[in-house]
Amino acid sequence: MAKIGHGALGRVGQGRGPVFGALALRLRAALSAAYEKESALRRPFLWTPVAAGAGALLYFAAEHEPSLPVALALFALLAFGAWRTRANPRFHLPLLLLACVCGGFFSAVWRAARVDAPIVPRTGVGQLTGYVEELDLRRGGARFVLRVASAEGLPGDAAPTRVRLTTRGEPDFKAGDFIALKARLLPPAHASLPGSYDFARDAYFMGIGAVGSALGRIETMPPPDPAPVSLRFGAAIDRARNALALRVYNALEGDVGAIAAAMVTGKRDFLSENAKELIRRAGIFHIVTISGVQMSLVAGIFFVGLRRILSLSQTLALHYPIKKWAAALAIVGAAVYDIFTGSRVGTERALVMTLAMLLAVLLDRAAFSMRNLAWAAFFVVMFEPEALLGASFQLSFAAVAALIAVYEAKADVRNLDRERAGDVSVLSPRPAQEYWLARLKRGLLLGPGAALFATFCATSATASFMANDFHEISPYVLVGNPLTLAIIEFFAVPAALLGAALYPLGLDGLVWSYLGLGIDLVVAIAKLIGSAPGASLPVKSFAPWAIFLLALAMLFMVLWRSWTLRAFALPLALLGLLGASSGPGFDLAVAPSGESAAVRLPEGGLALLGSKPGAFAAEQWLRADADSRAPGDARGGVSCDSYGCVARAIDGRFVVLVEKRAALIEDCAKAAIVVTPLYAPSGCDAPVVIDRRKLEETGAVALRLKPSGVEWSTGRSRGEDRPWSKPPPGHKIFTPPPEPNAGGDGEAADFEE
Repeated sequence: MAKIGHGALGRVGQGRGPVFGALALRLRAALSAAYEKESALRRPFLWTPVAAGAGALLYFAAEHEPSLPVALALFALLAFGAWRTRANPRFHLPLLLLACVCGGFFSAVWRAARVDAPIVPRTGVGQLTGYVEELDLRRGGARFVLRVASAEGLPGDAAPTRVRLTTRGEPDFKAGDFIALKARLLPPAHASLPGSYDFARDAYFMGIGAVGSALGRIETMPPPDPAPVSLRFGAAIDRARNALALRVYNALEGDVGAIAAAMVTGKRDFLSENAKELIRRAGIFHIVTISGVQMSLVAGIFFVGLRRILSLSQTLALHYPIKKWAAALAIVGAAVYDIFTGSRVGTERALVMTLAMLLAVLLDRAAFSMRNLAWAAFFVVMFEPEALLGASFQLSFAAVAALIAVYEAKADVRNLDRERAGDVSVLSPRPAQEYWLARLKRGLLLGPGAALFATFCATSATASFMANDFHEISPYVLVGNPLTLAIIEFFAVPAALLGAALYPLGLDGLVWSYLGLGIDLVVAIAKLIGSAPGASLPVKSFAPWAIFLLALAMLFMVLWRSWTLRAFALPLALLGLLGASSGPGFDLAVAPSGESAAVRLPEGGLALLGSKPGAFAAEQWLRADADSRAPGDARGGVSCDSYGCVARAIDGRFVVLVEKRAALIEDCAKAAIVVTPLYAPSGCDAPVVIDRRKLEETGAVALRLKPSGVEWSTGRSRGEDRPWSKPPPGHKIFTPPPEPNAGGDGEAADFEE
């Protein structure tokens, strides 16, 4: 045995060692050379906002609210360490990235502390007075945000800062008015499925402490005190937006008018559900949002147009910096456009990028587009870190980053062409492999299909976010996007600027007719795409970690310039796709209120329980299960009466949703799983009971029914205590109940009787 090491096996081992060692050295040398190249291009800086965003996401993953002083101290300590080690790259870069992580974390903690406001603990009716901050008109009523001045009769004597209310009929008040009303209020809704969209969190950061509806007459009265200047300014902008939106909608009528009003002012509430579904299936819903495309076009129109106008004067053109004047005026125009259209995340990102480029013109400096995007990301993380969790931020930044990466690749190809032409001003040594790679790029980047290739890259960058956020993919977006963007460029933006300028003069009618022609084309394209087979492919919910790996893969592709480092995107993407295809799934989902649920039938599909299942919750459940049915079509296989609903689950056991207390005792004795918005009696013998008391602790619940028992997933984690998700008074840490082996035969006989 002692001689084995000198035999054949020993020689094989000795041969492999040098081979693997040589490969490791070559890989290390390649990575080192690639990083040196990236450092020369100052690309590592682009990862600092990624680190800051990661810190903000860590805040949202915390189970209880972090300490603001501790977060600040940790950020200051690491920032100081990064500053002191700036001459030593080995220590400076890790400390800088950690400082950015802590900076993003502190920014989120600070943001939560700034917007902290009371939240209504439960449903109730109260008397409110306050200022109308924002009013969104609808076809059958309106929705408005009220800044509360006084509140009486609300549960727990809560006095929320803002409430969002709906009213039927045409409102006889406008933004800026001081009103008094009676309203039915309830807390903002939490996620209807663990890990899904949480409106309560978004409402907290918007300062909204309750939602509901107005009851009876709404009276307008003189305010007790003058409104703050900021409120009066915002209300004036909102009144102007509503007036223009109404003018556009009435000029074109129907869904065409609704789409036009949304394109011009950002007001989307005139859209019908059919119109929303049509453009969603076509993958072009972004046309009814004020996106970065519009912002960039507006800034470009201001800059180029004003520069052309100023150049008409020979004196100004020859003796004054009219280019800088045009840039300064374009900055003002872009900022005004952002304010007037509601200042969403997409327009804020585009505004920061546009301002960076225009400021570069003012300061006689070159503008680096990817760096501008990094500064825009820093801006969002600093002032609105909650936006990182939203689809608007994710889709907007991913698409723009991909387009900039394509633009940079085009610049590389053009530089190579100049070198071949003998332009010594751009000569630089290039390895042979990069030369031939650039030659291969030329056909895609500069050929006739360059626009389609750029669209493909942007679509690929956003596909994972689209699938994760909306549970669907639109394959024909490659066709729809270039066409709709062309319509936005030639119809929407010019019409919006010209029509808004002519509206006060009453000469805007022809402009809206011109815009209507473009929207007719959009609707025709949307109908064509939406009716095509496979226009919208449903996607099941991802594993929680999958989207992070897919996002990291996208970042490796767009932020690095070297293919040696970009190659790491492949394993990251493969692992992410593995997680995307192995989501947790569920066999029973229960809304946080307990008033509705979705159960998987023996046939494999979902069915909705409850006399009036919430449309939003039902849609979330069906989408997460890759079920394209409308909520109204998912009621088969369920028996309902005035007391509740019952259905047989996929494993044969019966699930009952009880809506009246009189049925609780009987159903607790017969059903395997009892769901109710009521407090179940302590003697309920059902193996699994999900009642109001349990849901107050867990939030939304998703169950996997297995032969060995029930696997629980809850919307609230154990011990969770966040400002938007407070634990109930006297709460206990949730522990799933023991699960006996509940069969279905005896229960089936009971219910069939």
